[in-house]
Amino acid sequence: MKRCFTVRRMSALALLVFLAAPACKSKSPAEEGDSGGSGARRVTIGYSAPELAAAQATVIQKAFLERARAKGWEVLTANANFDPKTQASQIEYFLSRGVDAVVAVPADSAAVCASVEKARQARVPFYTIDRAPLGCEVRMSVLADNRMAGRQAGEALVRMLGERHGQPRGTVLEYQGNLSQNVAQLRRDGFLSVMERYPEIKVLSRRTDWESEKVAAITREILPVQTVDAIYLHSDCLGIPVVLPILDQLGQRHPRGHPRHVLIAGVDGGPEALQAIRDGAADQSSSQPLPDFALIVDYIEKDLRREPFVAGPVVREGAPWSPATLAQGPAGWCLLLATTSVTSDNVNQASLWANQLQQVIR
Repeated sequence: MKRCFTVRRMSALALLVFLAAPACKSKSPAEEGDSGGSGARRVTIGYSAPELAAAQATVIQKAFLERARAKGWEVLTANANFDPKTQASQIEYFLSRGVDAVVAVPADSAAVCASVEKARQARVPFYTIDRAPLGCEVRMSVLADNRMAGRQAGEALVRMLGERHGQPRGTVLEYQGNLSQNVAQLRRDGFLSVMERYPEIKVLSRRTDWESEKVAAITREILPVQTVDAIYLHSDCLGIPVVLPILDQLGQRHPRGHPRHVLIAGVDGGPEALQAIRDGAADQSSSQPLPDFALIVDYIEKDLRREPFVAGPVVREGAPWSPATLAQGPAGWCLLLATTSVTSDNVNQASLWANQLQQVIR
């Protein structure tokens, strides 16, 4: 998950917003018995966001808070402002307050493991959403199936390149995210798993680290000197607002259907990407079910009630993320929610998070 709407980063000061004052506790939820709605005592959760400058981060946090509060839980929240060290300090504070569980969107998937270890020593379960940890095990992660998202984007570009050239061929510029995060790794791997089947497609991969300045520099460096048939953005929230104006400046922005239209596919399904698809400037986006990352609350409640997790498909009729897959792996239990491939055919679908944005963040 990356920033939607390009904004200037705030300073990395520890910003704690306390939504309720917790009672201090020393035992883990499972040891204290059923606390998930029994009325025995109030459950307190520490929630750590990597940043709140982006629409996505706001959507994820708001959905989590609403679902937790609906169960009568108290929540402490913290904003790391993009800084893994700040996030670690804030999580340590949660632990000192005796929270029943920690939920984090990791600012860095590897760096968060130090906090996971401290939580383990304190016998406090640790959960992540949007990103899984790298190099350690948490109780559970809930995130979009980022490999599926990359694969959907790749399949869309293969189809469109085939329609244009009679067979899938051409040059694709891949704007990678921060490869220290499993999110970017999976979006890369899913995409390349499709591309490697088509030897006539050349992929130029460039790392952006989710920084708009790097997106701009890569675009200005490559597009004036290299014929690019298509673009794959690991984050269309980040990429669309940067790439489209530069295509304009270079005289390379043409509407869908034009023989020199640069095909654009990506992941996130942000409002800019959906509007670009409507306008014919972009072609595909793999939309994440961001509000539904709050499903983690239901699994925390299962732990509080000492109910086991059951591996396998998770199906909910009508849900955009269904079917999901619950499995246990090296990073712990993981619920992978399906992504939706958005094109001009379904860009106005009401269940897409960007189409719900105003009501979600209000």
